[in-house]
Amino acid sequence: MTKADNARAAAEDSLEDYAFRYVPRTFRRWGAASVGVMALGSIAFLADFSIGASVGIEHGSNNAILGILFASVTIFLVGLPIAYYAARYNLDLDLIARGSGFGYYGSSITTVIFAVFTCIFFALEGAIMAQGIQVATGIPLAFGYLISTVVVIPMVIYGMRALERLQFWTTPLWLVLALLPLIWVIVSDPGAVRAFLAFTGNTNGELDFGAIVASAAVCFALTPQLAEQIDMIRAMPPRTRANARSWWTSLLFAGPGWVLFSGLKQVVGVFLAVYLFTRIDPDLGGRATEPILQFVGLYMSMMPEWLAIALALVLVVVAQVKINVTNAYSGSLAWSNVYSRLTKTYPGRSLFVFFNLAIALALMWMDVFSLIAFVLSLYANVVMAWLVTIAADIVINKHLLRISPQYPEFRRGMLHDWNPVGLVSVGLASVLSLTAFAGVFGEDVRPYSVLIAIGTAAVTTPAVAIVTRGRFYLRRQTDGIPSPMLDADGNPSGERLRCHVTGYIFERPDMLASAERGPKGELQFVSSLALTLDASDRYLLPPEPATPRRKAAKNAARSQRVRSTGGRE
Repeated sequence: MTKADNARAAAEDSLEDYAFRYVPRTFRRWGAASVGVMALGSIAFLADFSIGASVGIEHGSNNAILGILFASVTIFLVGLPIAYYAARYNLDLDLIARGSGFGYYGSSITTVIFAVFTCIFFALEGAIMAQGIQVATGIPLAFGYLISTVVVIPMVIYGMRALERLQFWTTPLWLVLALLPLIWVIVSDPGAVRAFLAFTGNTNGELDFGAIVASAAVCFALTPQLAEQIDMIRAMPPRTRANARSWWTSLLFAGPGWVLFSGLKQVVGVFLAVYLFTRIDPDLGGRATEPILQFVGLYMSMMPEWLAIALALVLVVVAQVKINVTNAYSGSLAWSNVYSRLTKTYPGRSLFVFFNLAIALALMWMDVFSLIAFVLSLYANVVMAWLVTIAADIVINKHLLRISPQYPEFRRGMLHDWNPVGLVSVGLASVLSLTAFAGVFGEDVRPYSVLIAIGTAAVTTPAVAIVTRGRFYLRRQTDGIPSPMLDADGNPSGERLRCHVTGYIFERPDMLASAERGPKGELQFVSSLALTLDASDRYLLPPEPATPRRKAAKNAARSQRVRSTGGRE
């Protein structure tokens, strides 16, 4: 197969999911509210309840609640600028990271971090489903793990349109099954609420800042869920005056706002664990973190045990399928993105669906669920180093210092392969925080390892950008196409151009001028997809002389305003 054939095959296969591609207007047919509902449908996962129960049992209700609140606020603030860029410019997190401090190949490191997250959380959510199947049917966990893995494959293969239908039709059922028994218990048994507030867990019952931060550290590991939200909200329609209110509402709730719902579920998880201890079985121990037992306990306050088990099983299966199709879908996008960039070949996203699921199944068989608090606390250090670096580049380097280009460039040929800004920040923050987590700096410092990751990334990102003067962001200042990148509303242009390599039509933000002229010397265009899969570099324009980033940013912004307003500033 020639490179052109490979690029055409990739274009055809990725029309459904737009792996490693800008999402064009022709695909984004949904309204802002519809995209928001679809994105929020994926947060029905039950791992929140397990995480809340885990930190509640360890640190007590009050420390756990404050830790959950602290983590939720921090995740919201970190996620807001990243989610905005995704919705505004219709890019996934990998494409945003390329132009936000990591470079064309450098962002593949962060994409692997996210891909690993999808495997870990698929394993955790799949384990929860297997637990439900075991309680209801007696099927051994090992077979339950296999069932929970295989059941998502048909829906994941068909991509985003199948996910849209799944999330739309199952969300009302999930809400009814999850909320009604909880409301019933709170109203009918006020003593359960008092027991929840007084629960001390494995502590002496006093508020402790270290315990609060340790609780938050487990919750921080959920931050990459933002990337899965972004895989949905990148399909947001162009923002105009007519839809501005619904656009912003959907962005806030379905983007960084997912953590508000997640935080509430974690608090409910603490409540459910306490309810099991005080109303069902005080000797449950660590099994109080299992959502199937939590909801069976709730339902039994309303109905016979056989019906409680049946409804709890339905809830668990619905919730876990909703999140795990998203985990598998986003993971397949991430793995295929990295593989295609590094090897210049595209074997198809479906292959990476199976690769992602194989890793997740192996983790389930290794009983990763029993180590949920440790695994998430460890992973949170790297996760926060990565996402704080991207957020700091957007907020500080792009908009305050104006060293980083404000438009999130992602196209090969426009970017340097590696950018030390993001790589140094993530590397230093990860090493320091993991060293602290390992206890090298002492046990008193260990609970604060995630704060070390956050602080180091927030400081190092602008520091390295200042030291390097932004020289490693852009390989070229212009892409050689005379028409503007953005329309009059600041949205990516919907102009359509033909890629002379693949023969397909792509929208303006996905295109560059080709170094290879036409038969009569005319200007030709090449898609970012074709450049991704081309190892010859024959279509790449030569690099342009480096320009100090502050001056370049001002010139680029002025040029863009002039082009988008027809010559008027």
